Amino acid sequence: MSVVLDTPVAVRRTAMDLLARREHGRVELTRKLRQRGAPPELIDEALDRLTEEGLLSESRYLESFIGYRARAGYGPVRIREELGQRGLQRSDIEQALRESGVDWQEHLRDTWQRKFSGQRPADQRERSKQTRFLVYRGYSMEMVGRLLSGRDLDD
Repeated sequence: MSVVLDTPVAVRRTAMDLLARREHGRVELTRKLRQRGAPPELIDEALDRLTEEGLLSESRYLESFIGYRARAGYGPVRIREELGQRGLQRSDIEQALRESGVDWQEHLRDTWQRKFSGQRPADQRERSKQTRFLVYRGYSMEMVGRLLSGRDLDD
């Protein structure tokens, strides 16, 4: 049975239920509440109040999302793109990535190690394969090039 979201209390309760499961950004939470049939004016009112109370926080959401995706082996380029698609401000994303404290080169090395067992490419075909995979995961060409050539070990 679905809940009717036609009162401020119902909208707030649904928003809090969603936030209890995991952090959400304002845009994402708005989308989910709209899908459940909540009117826009009630959504804005409820989310404003949740933000004032500290229950809805874009910075916590950014921190949580970046950490989760980094632990899953994704790099800053991919994470930046995913957050942009979720409607977050580019400047907030950049600041959160800078402040995340993630050692992206170390994450790149771990991802490469898991996927390719630490075997540097023997030929151009294998180098292309490894490069494509790591760039798809969200690491820059520069970082990947340094890793595959062995220059990352000098740092």
